[in-house]
Amino acid sequence: MIKIEISDNKFKEEIEKLLRRCTDRRALMKQIAGIMHHAVEENFAEQGRPRWQPLSAKTIKSRQKKKYWPGAILQMRGELAASISQSSDNNSAVVGTNKIYAAIHQFSGRAGRGHKAQIPARPFLKLTDDDLEEIKKAVIEYLQGV
Repeated sequence: MIKIEISDNKFKEEIEKLLRRCTDRRALMKQIAGIMHHAVEENFAEQGRPRWQPLSAKTIKSRQKKKYWPGAILQMRGELAASISQSSDNNSAVVGTNKIYAAIHQFSGRAGRGHKAQIPARPFLKLTDDDLEEIKKAVIEYLQGV
């Protein structure tokens, strides 16, 4: 039988640190939740990444009457954007909202009296390729102990 034994204490210490980082991931998950939260804030600031479908003429006219236009898409009063929250634990990083009407804006659907209005999807809970790269970089740096 062949046996390999590592007697390098520095190597052993680094392996032990790596194992601790893999076991206690709370700091990493908190960082990932922060990256995702920032991404959602950017989605609202840029009105979509890629840009959301513009508001209909009827919606713009309605907003003008209520003094909410000119303005930003999905931000008539800013409640949806302000409701975005983040949480994390050892196993997950979550960003979301408790607003019931958020789903129709995220996925699309019919709304209004008699469900006559068709609301297009304007995904605000969305990560771009750059956001995913930032998360990947954070994971690599975390595992490297940077």
